[in-house]
Amino acid sequence: MTIAQDLYNEEDSMFCSKKVCVMEAAGQLGSTLVHRLLLRGYTVHAAFQNHDEMQRFKRKYAGGNVDESRSKNLICFHADPLDYHSIVDALKGCCGLFYSFEPPSDYPTYDELMGEMEVRAAHNVMEACAQTDTLHKVVFTSSATAVLWGTRKRDQHDSSHSHSCVDERDWTDISFCKKYKLWHGLSKTQAEKAAWALAMDRGVSMVSINGGLLIHPDLNIREPYLKGAAEMYEGGVFVAVDLNFLVDAHICVFEDVSSYGRYLCFNRVINSSKDATTLANMLLPPSASSKTESLEDDMVYEQRISNQKLNKLMLEFDTGSDVQVY
Repeated sequence: MTIAQDLYNEEDSMFCSKKVCVMEAAGQLGSTLVHRLLLRGYTVHAAFQNHDEMQRFKRKYAGGNVDESRSKNLICFHADPLDYHSIVDALKGCCGLFYSFEPPSDYPTYDELMGEMEVRAAHNVMEACAQTDTLHKVVFTSSATAVLWGTRKRDQHDSSHSHSCVDERDWTDISFCKKYKLWHGLSKTQAEKAAWALAMDRGVSMVSINGGLLIHPDLNIREPYLKGAAEMYEGGVFVAVDLNFLVDAHICVFEDVSSYGRYLCFNRVINSSKDATTLANMLLPPSASSKTESLEDDMVYEQRISNQKLNKLMLEFDTGSDVQVY
């Protein structure tokens, strides 16, 4: 049976309620995914690595943020990505998994060791998926930093890669990341490669979303993605994504039977002084943001990154927002 047959009611073509797991549900992406999936009629297993976060989440939904009929379709689990058995429990009966890694609260900093932790987590999750008979599809949240660092320029005679443009076919160079201490890119690249290797070995159907810098209210200058921001900016590969667009992309690649492989996901390109100033004012505290207002040059760097593959997939998806073509 195909995923389309499994997810849709053949009699009235209406979307049926099915079980999916969202892990980690406490983050900006995870919590929004849970809410949106409930509204779309799914039963959601929301998995949390932190018990206190899980209790806060339960109280939030008990407070009437979704109607009672939909809140009944929410089941919370404590699932540590480094604990294989807890992941298996959260996945029981689910047809899909939306997986994103959130650093543990007691080790929030991306450094050389974070990559090892994220790889172990990815390995545990994919192994648990392979042991879950009901699971049809995994949406693995990666990052654009697993695509754009140390990417060699394309052969200009290769017609399939015009203008040396970076896309989801590229992989970040691990040696480059180690040399320049780009720990976020290193971690995301190693974890995604580990997930793909295990998915292929175990026959798990997987797609990945390689998102740009996530724009959200709590974004600040300490965001690990921003290491090397100046180089990304000047290289024309500094991209960002709004939370709602990122959530829509995740649901789209899960529901669309034609989705495959990796998808670069962004709806903002930061390649002009105006864009840089706008972002700087978001990142810096009010007392410091005034320093960026003097950037008045009209420098624009050539864009060298494309999300065309995702755009094509989302053309007929009801996102609730405009899809931009790059």
